[in-house]
Amino acid sequence: MGNSTRHTGRWTLEDRFAAPWHYLPVEVGPGTAGLRVELDYERAGVAVLDLGCLGPNGFRGWSGGARESFVITREAATPGYLPGELEAGTWQVMIGVHRVPPDGVRYQVTAEALPRTGALTGGAGSAGAELQTPPAPPSRADRPARRPLPASEGRRWLAGDLHAHTVHSDGVLTVSELAVLAVERGLDFIAVTDHNTVSHHAELPAAARRYGITLLPGQEVTTDGGHAGALGDTGWIDFRRPPDDWLDATEAGGGLLSINHPFAGPVSWVHPMRRRPPLVEVWHWSWLDLRWTTPLGWWQAWDPTAIPVGGSDWHRPGSDAPLGRPTTWVQCTGTEPGDVLDGLRAGLVAISAERDGPLLLRHEGDFVAIDADGLTLAGPQGPCARIRGDRARLTAKPGPHRLLDASEATLALTR
Repeated sequence: MGNSTRHTGRWTLEDRFAAPWHYLPVEVGPGTAGLRVELDYERAGVAVLDLGCLGPNGFRGWSGGARESFVITREAATPGYLPGELEAGTWQVMIGVHRVPPDGVRYQVTAEALPRTGALTGGAGSAGAELQTPPAPPSRADRPARRPLPASEGRRWLAGDLHAHTVHSDGVLTVSELAVLAVERGLDFIAVTDHNTVSHHAELPAAARRYGITLLPGQEVTTDGGHAGALGDTGWIDFRRPPDDWLDATEAGGGLLSINHPFAGPVSWVHPMRRRPPLVEVWHWSWLDLRWTTPLGWWQAWDPTAIPVGGSDWHRPGSDAPLGRPTTWVQCTGTEPGDVLDGLRAGLVAISAERDGPLLLRHEGDFVAIDADGLTLAGPQGPCARIRGDRARLTAKPGPHRLLDASEATLALTR
């Protein structure tokens, strides 16, 4: 038998006012093979509690409100959590006091530290999701043909999505299943940006090789005051710190930070920052009516020099937007994650509503409008030209430009 710890009580509004995260200690002895934690709380009203874990040496996982239990062993862990040695000492179960009704929320946390993994039973499971048999790679016929697009010498345009989730947070697909879906939708890259965790990063290289797609490590740093996409193999970004620290840590790790869906109802961006991140997710599924100019106005007011990107925020079928809608195009010298980051950093980016829809690119001092016959080119001062033909060239001008349909809905965007 191992050690068992139980914490019970009631979280109140005063607890939420004091801090958004609270910590419950769990003692783990030498030689412990596995740790199982279960959270139970009253679901009445608006109550939402988040769940995570810190070991003596730092971060060991986060699942937010997506899970009520987790298991960590040396060899495997519940998605969202990091497998590895269970160092002896005081561990902390992190509780995010996300939503608390006026009369509080009663809770119970039970933790078991056991010397044998065979004793770990229960709903959390002891193995990572990717230990199941991965799906077969799609056939060549199942992958849409690449679009022939004009690019600078030594570069080509890659189609991708910079915002997607898996079972490592609140998505429904494993990393492998997400990679297959991306290939079938004709994407060349996706950023896997699970909430407040990097447990999925270890699975990306093998899945990328197996399915022939670039999988960019990411983390959606997620708080009440807004979400940000940390793109690149930056290590875990501590979401409990101020956003300026997220930017510093992402840059120190060689990555890029994006302000995600800044105008998305209750998850809009309200954090102050001393410096502006280099990217803004201007195009997100929350741009519900493409005739609106709200996203463009927010971008120009926040930082007109920021590089606009798009993301579907894909979680599951029938929710949010289909993977790759919108499509972010990045002009790259290669297909490694670092090549995509370099293209983003250089601002070699365009966005289209659909992977196969109208597209507006900058090339050799011109705009090139592709599959856009009859659409209108609009710049900072408004509509300025009608597109004629399936591949039209127009003299490029400074500033953001869009392709509009007859209703003035945006179908493509370039910086």
